[in-house]
Amino acid sequence: MEFELKSLSADAIPEALAKAERYRLLEEPSQAESICLDILRIEPANQKALVMLLLSLTDQFGTEATPTRAREVLMNVQGDYERAYYAGIICERSARARMRQSLPSGRSRAYADFVDAMQWYERAEAFRPPGNDDAILRWNTCARTLMRHADLRPQAEERLEPVLDD
Repeated sequence: MEFELKSLSADAIPEALAKAERYRLLEEPSQAESICLDILRIEPANQKALVMLLLSLTDQFGTEATPTRAREVLMNVQGDYERAYYAGIICERSARARMRQSLPSGRSRAYADFVDAMQWYERAEAFRPPGNDDAILRWNTCARTLMRHADLRPQAEERLEPVLDD
């Protein structure tokens, strides 16, 4: 069934952003996602709505949303620091979602995602505004997670023995 979505007024955007943030805090990320999509229908380049949408999607990793959807949103985020930092967030939250799942390759894939996140945070650190150490805080959190969870390791390489025909 299709419905024609109703549009917000531009004047309602600040309050709508506040509502989206509250829904995230209430662990209702799909509600926050919907609000952000409404905002972006009338202001496609609204950076606050794009970041909130990206975070709402990462809140849903392992259930409804995927890292691919979050990366699509990331392409519209402006600023070298912001793109690197939120790329790190996507990788880190993907890793945490993999840790909650009990898939055979999940632990090694979580490890790889944490390492990718740490690399993105290092890139963000190079572009960070004065007084903003968020990327350092996130990098340290990933490092501590890897140190605490010895079961998170790189994927073991398969060694194939040559087959000799007689």
